[in-house]
Amino acid sequence: MSRLTILLISAILLLSACLRPQDIYLFSYFTGNGEDGLHLAYSTDGLAWTALKEGKSFLSPSVGNDKLMRDPCIIKGHDGLFHMVWTSGWWDKHIGYASSPDLMHWSQQKAIPVMEHEPEARNCWAPEIFYDNNNKEYLIFWSTTIPGRHSEVATSEREKGLNHRIYYVTTSDFNKFSETNMFFNPDFSVIDATITEKDRKFYMIVKNENSNPPEKNLRVTSSSNAQGPYPVEVSVPITGNYWAEGPTCLQVGEYMHVYFDKYRDHQYGAIRSKDMKHWEDISDQVSFPQGIRHGTAFKVSERVYERLLENP
Repeated sequence: MSRLTILLISAILLLSACLRPQDIYLFSYFTGNGEDGLHLAYSTDGLAWTALKEGKSFLSPSVGNDKLMRDPCIIKGHDGLFHMVWTSGWWDKHIGYASSPDLMHWSQQKAIPVMEHEPEARNCWAPEIFYDNNNKEYLIFWSTTIPGRHSEVATSEREKGLNHRIYYVTTSDFNKFSETNMFFNPDFSVIDATITEKDRKFYMIVKNENSNPPEKNLRVTSSSNAQGPYPVEVSVPITGNYWAEGPTCLQVGEYMHVYFDKYRDHQYGAIRSKDMKHWEDISDQVSFPQGIRHGTAFKVSERVYERLLENP
């Protein structure tokens, strides 16, 4: 092969790389108590995150007793739409839902009454969506306390009566939903579950919410199926000597990043792993918009990102 041919091939490969659409990472989040709604940040490396729209809200909440939009979870659906669920109020028996083709124009918001059938249910916190490709349906899961339903755990006076477990429904179209069922029932109070897939295995990261003595850390359990069952014998804490909640996962190169809210420290942290067993704390390498709270990291096309920039 001649030197000229090699140079031409190199130039073509370089041009192709330049023209190839770049994946952009987005982060959905809320600020304050969630009254002003959905916020978005972007990153090209999974480390430095910058607020879009100068930190202004993309969508204001209109459902729920408290009209909040906390813990917004967004995924790109197999129908081409972005689907979002969120915590609509501190003591609601439903969760919020809306969809969008572009993250700017949203459908009418609706409340999904996932726990209305439980008279004693106290809350529906931090709902998340995961697409189960094997069953061709979406899995929506969240945490709820139903007094007296589960084995009791010691609680602090401030959290007295809160003893959460993870429940779920499935849907193929966000119009019809299955009956609500138990999803994860360990021997500790558990909230803020999130699921990610790596190497054909499904990993669920949860927060041990026990308050007396306080745990407030993240643990991992895994299954060969998206809908489980997930073993209740979870890992040792994967986060450090701080209180952590609201995990979200993002594959960046060879690493799985887990971002989380260091809520007592009023800052965001991150850990990463190649094998979901050995974790490195990279909190000192990440930067996030001021005031960011519990959200979801996900990947979008460069075109989606450019449209967001075009419509400030």
